[in-house]
Amino acid sequence: MRTIAFVTQKGGSGKSTLATSLAVAAMQAGERVYMLDMDPQRSLMNWAEMRGEEEPSVQAVTAGRLASTLAAIEESGFTLAIIDTPGVDGPAAIAAMRLADLNIIPARPNAFDLWASETTRKLLRQHRADYVFVLNQCPPAQQSARVQQGAEALEALGGLITPLILTRVDFQEAARAGVGVTEWHPSGAAAEEMRAMWSSIKRRLARRAQKAPMRKAA
Repeated sequence: MRTIAFVTQKGGSGKSTLATSLAVAAMQAGERVYMLDMDPQRSLMNWAEMRGEEEPSVQAVTAGRLASTLAAIEESGFTLAIIDTPGVDGPAAIAAMRLADLNIIPARPNAFDLWASETTRKLLRQHRADYVFVLNQCPPAQQSARVQQGAEALEALGGLITPLILTRVDFQEAARAGVGVTEWHPSGAAAEEMRAMWSSIKRRLARRAQKAPMRKAA
């Protein structure tokens, strides 16, 4: 089983919105997905209650029970776990960082989010955790100077996953309805972005898995 965590010490970055739509996109691509909500705001739990369906599975979990919960999920045959963490530093975020195969840092294309990500990156480096940025809530003009500068900065800081996620009404409407954007408007641009994001994450996880045996052999 592969585990990804959305982490950042900055509120309003869109962690929960990305997590829910990514979970649905991965599920539609054939993954058995289990979502873990570590945020006191319970955004994933609220989304699941509104959704009213068995899949993807969603459960609230504490830092102390995260490792055992992930082990139980894997034993149950799930292939992907997605963790949503609080927007503050603390035991929940650290536990997720340490146990995730890949940590995703959502950041908006502005200086404040880039500055705020420094705390997150320090913690990730401290725990030798793999991480990547996703540039979220970008303005419609993808090639604007602000977005371009943000993309270059994030690439330099630790890598940027593609594609850029633009500000689109579909994301908010889908979240309010308890669905993913690939369910809300399957042929829309937001749905295409989310399917492409899952493909990019899947490739990165596959590369990481290929390197793991080499590290063990060494």
